Amino acid sequence: MTLYRKAAITGIGETEYSRSKDGSGLSDQAMQLQAVERAITDAGLQRGDIDGIIPSPHGRGFTYEGFSENLGLREVNYSTTLHFGGANGVAAMQTAAMAVATGVARHVVVVAGRNGYSGSAKISARPGLPGANFENMREFESPFGASVPMHFYALMARRHMALYGSTSRQFGMVAVCEREHALLNSSALMKKPMTIEDHQNSPWIAEPFRLFDCCLESDGAAAYIVSAADAARDRPKKPAWILGIAEGHPESPTSVATRADMLRSGVAIAAPRAFRMAGVAPGDLRAAMLYDPFTFLVIAQLEGLGCCRPGEGGPFVEAGEIRRGGRLPVNTHGGLLSQSHSTAAINHVCEAVRQLRGEAGAAQLAQPAPILVTGNGDFGDGAVAILGD
Repeated sequence: MTLYRKAAITGIGETEYSRSKDGSGLSDQAMQLQAVERAITDAGLQRGDIDGIIPSPHGRGFTYEGFSENLGLREVNYSTTLHFGGANGVAAMQTAAMAVATGVARHVVVVAGRNGYSGSAKISARPGLPGANFENMREFESPFGASVPMHFYALMARRHMALYGSTSRQFGMVAVCEREHALLNSSALMKKPMTIEDHQNSPWIAEPFRLFDCCLESDGAAAYIVSAADAARDRPKKPAWILGIAEGHPESPTSVATRADMLRSGVAIAAPRAFRMAGVAPGDLRAAMLYDPFTFLVIAQLEGLGCCRPGEGGPFVEAGEIRRGGRLPVNTHGGLLSQSHSTAAINHVCEAVRQLRGEAGAAQLAQPAPILVTGNGDFGDGAVAILGD
């Protein structure tokens, strides 16, 4: 079964994003509810129209029951929760599309958000990595001091540098380009221009990653609504049609060091299926919202998606091809590096929808369709969505 044009995103909603020690002024639950309310209003729906909910397991959010009670929903036909970290926001789109395409639901809301900056200090730290998902990492990586995501992705980045000669300056150009885009986005947190020299002079965090190679921690939430095809056509705003969607998982998904090829990610595995469903090729893309917890991952995804050959992602970025006006503008909202990081890639989805509607303001692209969105979670789980008008 193909999901091509059998579902569309009809509503998006975001809270304000913030980085303040005083906090956002909202609980994780309140932020998520606010994002959902805004998405419902944006879609021209009523609360009672929502009959599917995919909440996020991150932060102190709600289960389906919490959303149902607080929104006053009387009949919900579908609910699930995914556990792919930052891939959740895009992987959930596939699940929601399947629900509405098969008639199980009509309007499914996907939501994520948390006080990722102000609330992080309130979460008691435990040694090692949490959860059964990371048992192999406790055995193969943790004994050598690897304990946080930047350690594992730094290992991947070093491998890429050794194989293809990619450089810190090429990583830095990802940060510089995304900061340029953030300056055009009123909701982006980072508003100070960045030069490549700023990047190169920023302190090391985990070599080869410098400070500006790493994404923000912030407070905020976002949501979107996936509607059945017939229900999407009479919405007040232009629907963003789901053309192709897939998720993928790397070999040995809970241990980087034990993979035969640590650079073959879930995004690379999912991409051929998403492109095949959409009936387009990487060269047909007009923009991409790539999950960017670290600059290196943008380069790796460009190659894994087939937009560049292996080893050509660094020069592609260095040549300015991911800027607005380049061959493939990337993260026109500023991405996780300069807009916000708290929504499991749903802010990327929201930007893709704004671009397709022509609502991206100063960052608007002349011809944004088809546009691709990725999510990348844990240590290689991935999802790819291709949207069109």
